[in-house]
Amino acid sequence: MMDLASPAPGSPRPGLLRVSTVVELNVGGDVYVTTVGTLKKIPGTILANMVSGSSKVYTDRKGRFFIDRPGTYFGPILDYLRNGQLPTAHIPEVYREAQFYNINPLVKLLEDTPQIFGEQVARKQFTLRVPGYSESLELLVRLARAEAVAARSSSVVVCAVRTDEDDARCAELLHTLEAGKTSVVKFGPWKAPPKVQDLMDCVKMDIEAQGYKVHYDRYEEKVIWGKASTCFFTFTFTWW
Repeated sequence: MMDLASPAPGSPRPGLLRVSTVVELNVGGDVYVTTVGTLKKIPGTILANMVSGSSKVYTDRKGRFFIDRPGTYFGPILDYLRNGQLPTAHIPEVYREAQFYNINPLVKLLEDTPQIFGEQVARKQFTLRVPGYSESLELLVRLARAEAVAARSSSVVVCAVRTDEDDARCAELLHTLEAGKTSVVKFGPWKAPPKVQDLMDCVKMDIEAQGYKVHYDRYEEKVIWGKASTCFFTFTFTWW
């Protein structure tokens, strides 16, 4: 890669590119052809700055603009810049690319789609209200991996307490399990409407998003008693 300050022979310098100039872009190995006017449609974006010469850019061996991003999702970005067309597929991926390129109008439009609204506004905001959610999720995966040696599957016990009352009710059982050398990952309490089952679904979704195959069930050991049984689950990871 080289700086466009030294363009390929016969190619126009960045500061001299006209609005009607046709340009080629190499986005993660995929080649796209468009015009400077399209790339400059929305001022202040990475693409507009790239062709206006106001930011450092790179070229490939053929003198094409090079962008080190997934080329698969660049097509919908160009379609939006060309004619305002919104993507109908791979919306989460296009959303991330729109954020990277700083195409704020597209970002805001995508945030109104059910996929992004549900993830960013509803689910993610819920998990942010569960104290230590990310840390507990990381611990759960780490324990499952530790138990996976020479095994096809491994299981981890999870305790989810929605309220302080649930927390107090489960405290004795937590102590019993831990005294018996059973590792338990705890989530909660939290101050948000979603229930324990909703949290377990979130945990499963976030683990699967990391590439793991996992399912969960109620913890069925005889040591469970009373209402505390509604707070304990077993997450099982399948490795092969």
